[in-house]
Amino acid sequence: MEQTWRWFGPEDVVQLSHIRQTGASGIVTALHQIPYGVIWSVEEIEKRKALIAADPSLGLRWSVVESLPIHERIKIGEGDLTSLFDNYRQSMRNLAQCGVTTICYNFMPVVDWTRTELAHPLPGGATALRFNIHEFAAFDCFMLERPGAEADYAPDVLTRARDWHIRSSESDRRNLLSNIMAGLPGAYDRYDVPGLRVMLDRYRDIDAGALRENLARFLREVIPTAEEVGIRMCIHPDDPPRPLMGLPRIVSNADDIAFILDAVDAPANGLTLCSGSLGANPVNDVPAIAKRYADRIWFAHLRNVAKDPDGSFMEADHLGGDTDMVALVTVLLEEQKRRKDAGDKHWRIPMRPDHGHELLDDVGKPTHPGYPAIGRMRGLAELRGVMQAVSALRGLPL
Repeated sequence: MEQTWRWFGPEDVVQLSHIRQTGASGIVTALHQIPYGVIWSVEEIEKRKALIAADPSLGLRWSVVESLPIHERIKIGEGDLTSLFDNYRQSMRNLAQCGVTTICYNFMPVVDWTRTELAHPLPGGATALRFNIHEFAAFDCFMLERPGAEADYAPDVLTRARDWHIRSSESDRRNLLSNIMAGLPGAYDRYDVPGLRVMLDRYRDIDAGALRENLARFLREVIPTAEEVGIRMCIHPDDPPRPLMGLPRIVSNADDIAFILDAVDAPANGLTLCSGSLGANPVNDVPAIAKRYADRIWFAHLRNVAKDPDGSFMEADHLGGDTDMVALVTVLLEEQKRRKDAGDKHWRIPMRPDHGHELLDDVGKPTHPGYPAIGRMRGLAELRGVMQAVSALRGLPL
């Protein structure tokens, strides 16, 4: 597969020269400085492309956009959305004109990926991202004070949540809010508790069915343009794949994916196969989901999680955790072979090592949470080894 790396732009601590040292050649990035709903101009796209290609010896290219974000009003279905849809389509056209034709996006309401710990200690001094269900329940029930929130949690989780809240200091609570918001690395808005309450109120009439219809409406608006200009759209699963703060999540399992791909049944309407996001749902068999939707996977995030019975989970080693990564990589390489045999000139699936533990010299560095250099490089090296071994044993093209 095409080995790629998420880069947050010129201010990223991980520099392009560092990325080249990991062995990755594709860059996954976005114009995070542009507010949601505003057109990405050709000038700004070309400026980012030129920055990536400035040193030809690095051999890097802008491979995937992650993300071209969807304005919250589109998710809510709020007001006249004509200009927002027009702007999104124009950004797609501009990206295609500049030769960047794979767009990863998500449809998670209000918050993106969510964790309660950003530096859970591991043996030897490394750290990992972790989602503790009782801490999230403490935030939801006792800090946010969302009406009816307690009904969403098991009694033992609520007991631990209440205990955490009683023991917590103001600093603990500020840190928890900050950790929950940290999953929005490119977001234009951040929320405090009052701001979250305002956002939740805007969603008060949006259940899973309504959110699904708003996603289907978005797809009907943009996929024809994607088909016209050669863009491949690939939706990212929910992370974690469960409702949060009473907000529905609609990209959490195989049936959700089926609805989305059937809503506009066109090749441009595809999937980002995120093994970590899907893997946090106990009902999901990630290799089986990948096999079922292989012909619509345009991008892959490869990482692993270890789940607890109460709904908590932790980011595991890329080859550890609960997902059989060898089986998953095999599915993806087999799909690549099918595409190559069919004459598809874009037969390689871009993949990136998603998230990573803070290791060695990265511990304590101001990287984006989940995106240290060394932990992701370790993950990429391990995944590269799996790809090489599976390729050699099964005669599959890399």
